[in-house]
Amino acid sequence: MTKPRQQIPKATVTRLAFYLRELQQMHRSGLENIQSKAIAERLGLNDSQVRRDISCLGTVGQRGVGYKVAELIESIQRILGTDRTWNVILVGVGNLGRALSGYRGFEQQGFHLVGAFDSDPKKIGTSIGSLKIHRIDDLSGFCLSHEVDLAILAVPADSAQGVVREIESAGIPGILNFAPIAVQPSSKETIIQEVDLAIELQRLAFCVVPKAL
Repeated sequence: MTKPRQQIPKATVTRLAFYLRELQQMHRSGLENIQSKAIAERLGLNDSQVRRDISCLGTVGQRGVGYKVAELIESIQRILGTDRTWNVILVGVGNLGRALSGYRGFEQQGFHLVGAFDSDPKKIGTSIGSLKIHRIDDLSGFCLSHEVDLAILAVPADSAQGVVREIESAGIPGILNFAPIAVQPSSKETIIQEVDLAIELQRLAFCVVPKAL
């Protein structure tokens, strides 16, 4: 029986996303079956940890045989919610925003960029790839007509909190925040996921320092 989504720990969700990435690569290479030990070895994890995580998906796999790669991919996508297409907007079209707009991984995982927004008058009306850049003031109407589900926030720190309010007003329930500052939602219904590349490098430096001394 599949474990209720709200009962799955965030750490497990993160690992499931990594499993999915590896399994999709295996599937593209033609692999049909996989053991939990092989998944663990690819990601530097413990075999028992992988089995516990996968058990959240319900009854999948067979003892002594392992998992069918295609079925395991479908099960993980279903629990993560990526078995459907999500309409996403990009808010902030600076250097980072432009780089994110060109990332093919979004589309491959079911996240479809449908629009881009910025406050710079020089950018309004221009395009990045296939995306036309709109005024932030037009965000609510655009999101309503395009049934937007999620937003990627890539604006400067000093404007991030105000833009979050604009996104919430447009009825978007989920925000992936790349701004270098923690932002707070005005509603408990809004989910914000923080991504700070500098912090990730700091975490990496912390691990490397003892080896460098």
